Amino acid sequence: MTSRKLPSLLLCLAVVGPAAAQQDDVGLPYWASISVDEARMRKGPSPDVPVIWEYRRKDLPVKVVARHETWRKIEDPDGTRGWMAARLLSRTRTAIVTGSDVRPLYEAASTSSTVLYRAEPGVVGKISDCAGGWCQFDVTGRRGWIETDHIWGD
Repeated sequence: MTSRKLPSLLLCLAVVGPAAAQQDDVGLPYWASISVDEARMRKGPSPDVPVIWEYRRKDLPVKVVARHETWRKIEDPDGTRGWMAARLLSRTRTAIVTGSDVRPLYEAASTSSTVLYRAEPGVVGKISDCAGGWCQFDVTGRRGWIETDHIWGD
């Protein structure tokens, strides 16, 4: 009798297991940001594995590409991937100015509108209202529109 129940249980686990794993990946990837002043990226989803990078930049945008329990596999603006504790991340949308040129922030989502500010590469700001190749970009209260081609995190 026990031998008959065991194969049924294994069959049930085989069917449920992959479905549960697929549900865990629903909504991936998504954008997030580092919510603390210091955060460590690790080789795997555990505090016992080596640290591969330490971030000291609150609000840095990251892309979450996988989940494992209370850990998130992230990609940073340079393309480096590793694991970070979920408690160190926020859903606050931020972006970083890319490239090697200073980028204009416009009054409206158009290159023909007035330039309000200029942002150097590496500047991080909060983003909102992204559409049509533009995002509203806020750097410590200085707000303007920036082309999405000039930022990472949109």
